[in-house]
Amino acid sequence: MTTLRTFQTEIDEIAHRELIKQRTHAASTAEQEKENRQPLSPSAKGKAKDAGHINGAEPTAEISRRSGLHEVEEKILTLLLSHARADHDEARDLVAGLLTQHKGEYVLRTGSQPSHTHLFEGNLTDVSDGWTGTPRTVEELDILKDQVTKVVEEVGGKTCILFEARTGHPRMSMLLRLPQPDVSLTPEVRCAVVGNVDSGKSTTLGVLTRGALDDGRGRARVGLFRHKHEIETGRTSSVGMEILGFEPSGTPILPNITNLADPDAVRHEKLGWEEISIKAAKIVSFIDLAGHERYLKTTLYGLTSGAPSCVILIVGANAGLIGMSKEHLAIALALSVPIVVCVTKIDMTPPNKTAETINQVVKILKSPGCRKTPVFVKNTEAAIELATSFGSDRICPIFQISNVTGNGLDYVRTFLNLLPSSEADAEKFAVDQPLEFSVTEVWSVPYVGTVVNGILNSGRAKTGDAVLLGPDSNGNYIPTIIRSMQRKRATVMTAEAGQCVSFALKRVLRASVRKGMVLVHKTEAPPRSTRRFEGQVLILYHNTTLQKNYQAMLHCGAVRQTVRIVEMDHPQGVLRTGDRATVTFEFIAHPEFVKVGMKLLFREGKTKGLGVITRLL
Repeated sequence: MTTLRTFQTEIDEIAHRELIKQRTHAASTAEQEKENRQPLSPSAKGKAKDAGHINGAEPTAEISRRSGLHEVEEKILTLLLSHARADHDEARDLVAGLLTQHKGEYVLRTGSQPSHTHLFEGNLTDVSDGWTGTPRTVEELDILKDQVTKVVEEVGGKTCILFEARTGHPRMSMLLRLPQPDVSLTPEVRCAVVGNVDSGKSTTLGVLTRGALDDGRGRARVGLFRHKHEIETGRTSSVGMEILGFEPSGTPILPNITNLADPDAVRHEKLGWEEISIKAAKIVSFIDLAGHERYLKTTLYGLTSGAPSCVILIVGANAGLIGMSKEHLAIALALSVPIVVCVTKIDMTPPNKTAETINQVVKILKSPGCRKTPVFVKNTEAAIELATSFGSDRICPIFQISNVTGNGLDYVRTFLNLLPSSEADAEKFAVDQPLEFSVTEVWSVPYVGTVVNGILNSGRAKTGDAVLLGPDSNGNYIPTIIRSMQRKRATVMTAEAGQCVSFALKRVLRASVRKGMVLVHKTEAPPRSTRRFEGQVLILYHNTTLQKNYQAMLHCGAVRQTVRIVEMDHPQGVLRTGDRATVTFEFIAHPEFVKVGMKLLFREGKTKGLGVITRLL
């Protein structure tokens, strides 16, 4: 029987291989068009030939990059301690280079640094082994603090002391950040918030984004609800969006709320998205998903279409990892999205019950199905190191928080502030490829017309671009023009791959647009729409057998539609739990835009399957 881990590795390899193939083809097509317009020099031809291999970097390149950064850091600190004007100017140029290379944000560490093993295990002492880096005295730290601040201010940035230890091994971590000139360039981190019903998802987001603590009766969550029935029941039923902005200095942008007794006053006392976007040097977008079993389809769509950088799993300390929490954890693992666990309600739960919940979470995370390394975040230094290395290994941070007393919330905010931005993932979102925009929301706005919201999977878009929207029910594409665009409710003129933006479209009826459609640049040959496709699948769970003509709901990126199994290559002609096969699917309602290498998840009731598209028919 194929294990989930082996299958995930295989489908990741297929997806990566197909991605490189598609990008090479797109690059060669673009070069061919240029060549038709003007002759190409031999050197440019060579560049076009190598375009597909940019993202196929080896892990050794990552290791050498890290060691190179450490050398640059040490050189900057040595130059700043010399006090010579020429050295100061050289250090400033190096700092400017670091900030440019890292999209305007960098964490500079000074002094001896502890080993991650001891830090994450919580047994770090001054006599622990594994300390690395150049030891510094307290006096040197003070000099470097002033010098680094001066240098960063000269290049137009701000600094913030994230962590400082003045005893034992004196050390310091500083955040260097450049303010963004425009909302269209502000880095964004997308986090999907999941967990069982009544675990405290909306309350946690309300406290994180509004600043005011909860009263223990759900006051903090009122401002997040979008519908009247949600306020009445206290349960989220839709995909809610909330944002938390951070200033260049690293301070969270929060409304000035005193502890008001009236819930309506709390609801209205909030900063507008546009106001936050203009002030922010970094934005964390939370996708607040439903916890109730009835809304699993909505939650699953939010996870597959929102392209989150991480999943924040909220677990109530009083209830433990129960019900839909396990379901959400399984889906996040199947989609290979990094996971962060927040254990809430630690103020009202007896210590023995909290310990029981934590033991259960640790046991599940260490199980063969998850194979994660749980790390309890109990200090700022651990939060900084986890955030800067997040996603690269199998570590799963665990925060213990209380929305009533505020315990642990500062560690969560520090962690979120330092997470790498979603659009920085060059393998997932390529700016140098043709435009591809997935539609995840559709509205009809008075005096504006049809507005679509979604994620730019590749390429660039600007106001006034001629684009094709489709496929419609017949598989055709409609020509339209991007009239205007907004990002986080602030008007922008351009958008790049990896960003979540809204487009107002010219001469398009609301009824002719649906979720799962794509926008591409207008070309002579529109992209292909697919009705049938082949995929390699692994059945994660089914209580009996799957046969031909079996129907299930398929989630593939922003596409969500019922599919029918037309053929399967299994010798017995039926599929059971744990079986793997090449299956031919057919969309029931209308054709969709899908590509080879895209991951798919299908479900019907408790039946779940994971796979990858291998061929379009």
